[in-house]
Amino acid sequence: VLVTIQAVVEPSVFAWLIAVWLWLTVVFANLAEAVAEGRGKAQADSLRKAKTDAMARRLVDWAPGRAPGAEERVGAPELARGDHVIVEAGEIIPADGDVVEGIASVDESAITGESAPVIRESGGDRSAVTGGTKVLSDRIIVKITQRPGESFLDRMIALVEGSRRQKTPNE
Repeated sequence: VLVTIQAVVEPSVFAWLIAVWLWLTVVFANLAEAVAEGRGKAQADSLRKAKTDAMARRLVDWAPGRAPGAEERVGAPELARGDHVIVEAGEIIPADGDVVEGIASVDESAITGESAPVIRESGGDRSAVTGGTKVLSDRIIVKITQRPGESFLDRMIALVEGSRRQKTPNE
């Protein structure tokens, strides 16, 4: 505003170029912020939709070491802590948990941004899996470790929805 007033009081090509340049910077900065906020909300909506639409194959009366028996299809939000689910190639892991049987290649790019798949196997420090990731190969049995509403995806959605950046005095 000060530069614009200065350009009106003492007009020159340089003063007007600087004033226009500064105003364009302000306009495009606000536009970029609005676009980023819109993309964040859209991503939160897609994560929420993926979470509610995901189906799980919950194992009934299964214990480690036994062959998988009867299974029932339930929605991911219905899973409770301690449930066991079977996830095969091409399926989405319905909730956060630990691999208790099997080994598989998992695509975690939706969560981490890393394009290379990772190997998850039972036992050891490579057994944790995140809900919303995709199994690329093989089959694993996952023990759900998070209660509904406390998963990594739920926290991520809450962060995106709750991010209200305060404007600076200049803005």
